[in-house]
Amino acid sequence: MQNESYTLTNILSALKIDALNEMQLASIEANKQADNVVLLSATGSGKTLGFLLPVLDLLDINNPTTQALIVVPSRELALQIEQVFKSMGTGFKVTCCYGGHLRETEENNLIEAPAVIIGTPGRLCDHLRRENIKPDGIHTLVLDEFDKSLELGFQEELAFILHSLKSLKKRILTSATDAVEIPEFVGLTEPVELNFITEDTSKALAIQYLESDGKDKLDTLFRLICMLGNRSTIVFCNHREAVERTNNLLKENGLVSVFYHGAMEQQERDAALGKFRNGSSNILVTTDLAARGLDIPHIRYIIHYHLPNTEDTFTHRNGRTARMDASGTAILIIGPEEKLPAYVSEEATPITLPDEIELPEKPKWTTFFISAGKKDKVNKVDIVGFLTNKGQLKKEEIGLIEVKDFFSFVAIRKSKASTTLQLVQNEKIKNKKVKIDIAK
Repeated sequence: MQNESYTLTNILSALKIDALNEMQLASIEANKQADNVVLLSATGSGKTLGFLLPVLDLLDINNPTTQALIVVPSRELALQIEQVFKSMGTGFKVTCCYGGHLRETEENNLIEAPAVIIGTPGRLCDHLRRENIKPDGIHTLVLDEFDKSLELGFQEELAFILHSLKSLKKRILTSATDAVEIPEFVGLTEPVELNFITEDTSKALAIQYLESDGKDKLDTLFRLICMLGNRSTIVFCNHREAVERTNNLLKENGLVSVFYHGAMEQQERDAALGKFRNGSSNILVTTDLAARGLDIPHIRYIIHYHLPNTEDTFTHRNGRTARMDASGTAILIIGPEEKLPAYVSEEATPITLPDEIELPEKPKWTTFFISAGKKDKVNKVDIVGFLTNKGQLKKEEIGLIEVKDFFSFVAIRKSKASTTLQLVQNEKIKNKKVKIDIAK
């Protein structure tokens, strides 16, 4: 690494990691030997660190230009990678570029060129055309989840980005599947392929199916969730409209659920994922947008409300559970005119619902929205101090806190929510008056 102020030991310590895994070590070694590396590894196996460490090796602290570009298919994945990079504590400036929020904010961040830019294809193309991103110094390109970018129809944008990078020397491509052909415009010559996708990754995953009498399956889904109890569950639908309809009907029947899809505003997305992460809702109804890049631990059940269109989609949906050493269960709901896809029939076991069902216990947390974030110099410690002091909460009554650029979400014990809300109204955090409310 060309900056002696940090070491691998320091980085691992900052990330609270004891040691690199086999895939990460192999990636570092391969990237030392080759200019083109394709890294195939299962979701949740640590791919982000597997490419960030080799990228870091190529950064020069004395170079004031942008040196590396990381292209990802979704804003959530971009923000996740940015968070990991910042947590490494290297001193290099990094910024994120993605649709759904003000371009002007990004333009300000790009005035002083970041060493590393992470972004989605459309927004990166926009900045390149406006010359907000100066591509001349970029020597390293990472296409993370490149198969998903191609699947989502970003070929034209990716081709434009590649064409703009005249000084490119290094290409790193990552994926959780080996099913996709890499287009010629990527310019891979004699790539080294590291394939860590093994058959063993599914051992911790149980696959089950449930036959539904009703064509729309909603009653079956409701009864299934009641049977599963108050466990972390993702319900996958194939369309945005179905996501909202399904979520609304679950709520009307007394379940606590949130929904998530690509047409939502960024703050709405953040709120939904925040509530799911912090336990304010144990049910997330979503499209395949959530099948990649979302790092939410301890998801117990994946329900395929709509059957996945491809085996690849099935694999990625299921990759949200049974991560690392945890176990999980994927359940397919089969309608009267449907049959189990051929690629799952051998391993799936049937389940039946009990005659009597009861609503699972409601979550014990609720989520507060606070209209202040990183850009207001507010951090988690400030929020804990504010809620214990002004809100008279004990530490154990405060759950997961997520601080975004301009707002924050914090989990509060539901039993304390209304009292706390009254106490903190019109109070200030760091001498700034903030809006605090139950997150919508």
